[in-house]
Amino acid sequence: MLAMALRLMLGVTFIVAAVGKIGDPGKFATIIYGYYLFPGWMINLSAIVLPFVELVAGVALVAGVYPRSAVMILNVLLLAFIGAISINLLRGHQFDCGCFSLAATDTAESAVWLLVRDIGLLACGVYLWFKTSPGMSRQPV
Repeated sequence: MLAMALRLMLGVTFIVAAVGKIGDPGKFATIIYGYYLFPGWMINLSAIVLPFVELVAGVALVAGVYPRSAVMILNVLLLAFIGAISINLLRGHQFDCGCFSLAATDTAESAVWLLVRDIGLLACGVYLWFKTSPGMSRQPV
């Protein structure tokens, strides 16, 4: 029961996060650039591909299709997000997350909240990783 609720929550979170980014990849590319972590050639490609990875992994997790693979992808994304947010917080750099809304959220308090939220989501993802069995292509959690 808990695993099912966490699977739905994590999957829907990434589905919702992906929709706005898919709708405006140019704005999302600007947000990625604002992290000052990626080479120029990677920014536009990331702005186009990343939201679709989030969407597909989120849908797969909700639908129970390759749930272990889906949760692994989402956990890797969360680790990357936690790293990017942490680096910018340590640098004292104000940045726009671009997580759910492409509207500006550039305060230090919101960045700390993003870090806490992503760590919580990662904890859910790690729990789900251990609740899914390897070798099963479609397994309800």
